[in-house]
Amino acid sequence: MTQSEQLLIDRDTDRAVEHGRAESGERAARSSLREQVARLERELSAIVADGFPYIQAPGPVAATVSGPRLLSLGELERSRDQLATRVQEFRRLADRRAEHERRAHVLLERMKLEPARYQYVRLPVNDLGQGGCGVWEVRPRLGLIGMLAGWWQVKLSSGCPLPRGSRSTRVPVERI
Repeated sequence: MTQSEQLLIDRDTDRAVEHGRAESGERAARSSLREQVARLERELSAIVADGFPYIQAPGPVAATVSGPRLLSLGELERSRDQLATRVQEFRRLADRRAEHERRAHVLLERMKLEPARYQYVRLPVNDLGQGGCGVWEVRPRLGLIGMLAGWWQVKLSSGCPLPRGSRSTRVPVERI
């Protein structure tokens, strides 16, 4: 083997090694980006699940290209950045909802301590982060007499009201 042939072989080997390093670097970058996207998706779904039904699930992101394909590194980065932006938006929504519930709890405590100060104030249990359709309300005890005497109480409604305009459809049971 001549020296020029040996140089050609060495150059080809060096190129193959550099190409292998570039491929492994790109593979590592893709793996890292996929892990970041997966972590962001888990975080977004956790925020939505914790805030349900007050925080609605995000709609789908509009796809720029249709059909399955391998994303380039730039497209993966843009996808990760868009997802990170959505996670931040949903964090802000969750923080606003938590603050709203905190204020509602403070109001309920104040209503319980000084009901006369909060006459006829209504506070839905949804505002407290609880399910159902009950309402906390400050009302006079014993109706008009209690209102004139200044006797106020905080009451929780018994539950969901019946639909308006519908009569009971129960059929009387015949007793034998």
